Amino acid sequence: MLVVLGLFGFLPVLGFWMIPLGLLILSYDIASVRRQRRKATVWWNRRREGRQRSRGG
Repeated sequence: MLVVLGLFGFLPVLGFWMIPLGLLILSYDIASVRRQRRKATVWWNRRREGRQRSRGG
């Protein structure tokens, strides 16, 4: 529902923020989207760890 409502981003109340939020909620129900979310989470955490190591933290 939030993904569909995100298409009405030109309205002040229903902004484009609903598209990623809707995909995040859908990722708990759809296996293929869940895998992509998991890959993105792993990638993001590895990226953050690499940056912390380069800073010496």
